[in-house]
Amino acid sequence: MMKILILNGVNLNLTGKRETAVYGAESLASIEQEITAFAEERGHIAECRQTNLEGELCTAIQEAEGVYDGIILNAGAYSHYSYAIRDAIAAVSVPVVEVHMSNVYAREEFRRTSVLTEVCRGEVLGFGKKSYLLALESFFL
Repeated sequence: MMKILILNGVNLNLTGKRETAVYGAESLASIEQEITAFAEERGHIAECRQTNLEGELCTAIQEAEGVYDGIILNAGAYSHYSYAIRDAIAAVSVPVVEVHMSNVYAREEFRRTSVLTEVCRGEVLGFGKKSYLLALESFFL
């Protein structure tokens, strides 16, 4: 049995309300329920957290050491410029998969660069809420 931490960052609490053409109309709470059920059906545990605060994301990553087998991280806009989150990922041995619901390469230029990717195990993007499920499945292979 694996224990995976799902971390959602800045503005993801507004999922289902903001830019529904990009992120869909489903709430983050509903997506998190689907993620946890998906893990449970496979005999694993997924715990979900969301914060708009960069430092809280860093703390959650640091505190995952020795507690979780992996992290799925959708840092939102922090992905494009947060060296603090990047350094937190690099400082732990817990593998991290970066997730984005939208295809960031088909959006604004500034979204096409992530400072997190090179310290992550992998990246899943562009499949809406299913990006989380694909990332989760990668831990179970």
